[in-house]
Amino acid sequence: MTTTLRFPSGLYGITPEWDDTDRLLKAVSEAHRGGMTVLQWRRKLAAPALATAQLNELLALCRELSLPLLINDGWKVALAVAADGAHLGRDDGDLAEARAVLSPPRYVGASCYDQPELARLALEKNVDYVAFGAMFSSSVKPDAVRALPEHLQQGRALCQAFAHDNRRAAVVAIGGITPENALEVIQAGADSIAVISSLFEAPDIYERARQFNRLFTAAH
Repeated sequence: MTTTLRFPSGLYGITPEWDDTDRLLKAVSEAHRGGMTVLQWRRKLAAPALATAQLNELLALCRELSLPLLINDGWKVALAVAADGAHLGRDDGDLAEARAVLSPPRYVGASCYDQPELARLALEKNVDYVAFGAMFSSSVKPDAVRALPEHLQQGRALCQAFAHDNRRAAVVAIGGITPENALEVIQAGADSIAVISSLFEAPDIYERARQFNRLFTAAH
């Protein structure tokens, strides 16, 4: 059965821990120009006032670019600021509750680490994507559990099994992904790759985004 995705495929950017808002906005614009299809707001270290101000500016930019913006860990924040969805880890609240308030076309995604069973439970709650990783060693989360290509394959099969109305949830790979190793996870079943450092720390963010997107073209 041929199915379409409920979540944008391709390059999924995640914001770095930058306090320089102008730098962040320029970087997001360049990544989007290079083909980034969706962005996740992830700030763990910013003071609350800075985080709020930065998020408001980023929301305005993403709306101007028609770039979906998801909030990491906080579905209540996503609801309050009218973001395009939320990404939830294991300890970030109830997926069913998040799905109930962030109804389509908003997105809800779930971290599944190296556990396809978590993906099954998330898909039962009608999430839009299941994320596996870290696929490789990650400077952002050096102690993160490592996932394997077979977990992406199993996640892809589960997404297909839970498809309805010819649409299925996506498989997202995250953690240490670079242009040198991204093709491996795409070929293993990732519909989307979530990237922080390798994208936003690149000397040319626009060209790096294009480089990642060319890998999707090569894989398909």
